[in-house]
Amino acid sequence: MGDTNEVFEKAVSIVKEAIAAETNGDYRLAHSKYISSLEYFVHTLKYEKNPQKKALIKKYADDYMTRAEELREYLENEKNKPKKNKKKKKKKKKKATDDDDNDDEGDSSDEDESKEDKEEKKMAGQLAESIVSEKPNISWDDVAGLASAKQSLKEAVTLPRRFPQLFTGKRKPWKGILFYGPPGTGKTYLAKALATEEDSTFFNVSSAQLVSKWQGESEKQIMGLFKLARAKAPSIIFIDEIDSMCTARNDGENEASRRIKTQFLVQMDGVVKNKGSDGGHVLLLGATNTPWDLDTAILRRFDKRIYLGLPGEAARQTMFRIHLGKTPHNLTDADFRELAKITDKYSGSDISTVVKEALMEPIRKCNSAKFFKVDPETKRLSPVDQELDPPCPMCVPNLSTTPPALLKSVCSNCSCQRITLWEIAKDDAERLEVPPISIGDFRTVIGNGGAKTVDETMLNRFVEWTHEHGQSGA
Repeated sequence: MGDTNEVFEKAVSIVKEAIAAETNGDYRLAHSKYISSLEYFVHTLKYEKNPQKKALIKKYADDYMTRAEELREYLENEKNKPKKNKKKKKKKKKKATDDDDNDDEGDSSDEDESKEDKEEKKMAGQLAESIVSEKPNISWDDVAGLASAKQSLKEAVTLPRRFPQLFTGKRKPWKGILFYGPPGTGKTYLAKALATEEDSTFFNVSSAQLVSKWQGESEKQIMGLFKLARAKAPSIIFIDEIDSMCTARNDGENEASRRIKTQFLVQMDGVVKNKGSDGGHVLLLGATNTPWDLDTAILRRFDKRIYLGLPGEAARQTMFRIHLGKTPHNLTDADFRELAKITDKYSGSDISTVVKEALMEPIRKCNSAKFFKVDPETKRLSPVDQELDPPCPMCVPNLSTTPPALLKSVCSNCSCQRITLWEIAKDDAERLEVPPISIGDFRTVIGNGGAKTVDETMLNRFVEWTHEHGQSGA
């Protein structure tokens, strides 16, 4: 998700949107925004090291969770009000006879069943919001490296759907795959590629959607999620930051948290035993940056535990090409090889940040330019770095004694115009030509510190854990 401060600011901005929606009377949108903000608060809590700030963030999260639950309860009551009134009227019209009493019992039973059906439908409606209806448009080719991880996903989803005859007898597709590794190594990106490439129902679920402060509500949400996934099979359930919901059980843990994990275990077992309406397969896909925090029983339910480490040199080259896309640049193959070498120990997310920063360098050149070269044919304006080098003998040498009109005229010798970006007239704005990206832009960004976020200590811990519990996804 990025830097802790950025994630916290994102959470606060979403909360502001929720408050604005609530002020405008759009309580459903407000409830959705509060729930969305909780995901970012949970992520911030996980990585924040300052105890005082952590306590403050936890208070925010608790308060907004409470408000979200109050809004949910209000929305439910508003939705059920007309139905409740109708039921009361029907009860008043009934006669007080023994036969009618029996009828009342039957009606009460039907009413209870109807209420359960309505609750199930309501829950299914809430969970349906987590179904990815529009494909993210990320192909397997957009994911650089991670060949083993992609192969495991194809074995779990593509092959069973396309060639069901291969999976007979004791040969079964994977029921659970856990991606783990440092932040920014492609766990969520790989899940998006799977959602794009495979013709399956894709559930993108966060722990904030499943965890509720109301007793028994979380278990119902988890059970409803798996039930809906089986009904819409073949399907994939992707839970990002799964460690925030399935940490190791301990003696000091509260009963509600323990029940959530127990329900999760029961449903994970049920993924294998129960098939969907068309006999399809349900895959549980989890992602975490801290696999050692997961409960061991839940960890065992993931057949495949794949380490997504930092990209190799070849993968980094591909990432630079992918992130640059069709943006005009003059980089050669040798330049891409150089970029891959100087970004050793950079994650995929780090490289994405470097490219974004480098893409801004041409804009900065335009902003700092004091001269703009004018193409004699097209009249396009392109910035000249700082002062003219070498100086043009025909350009105005004495700025203090030269009329302003002459200062900004186009030099007949070098075809340059002494003007700044903000002095270009609005009518001429479309004539501005942004310089192509160069290797120098990347050297400037990386030389200023780049965006490296993974340290050796973190990597060593992942390597040790992989030797004991997982496998490489490279």
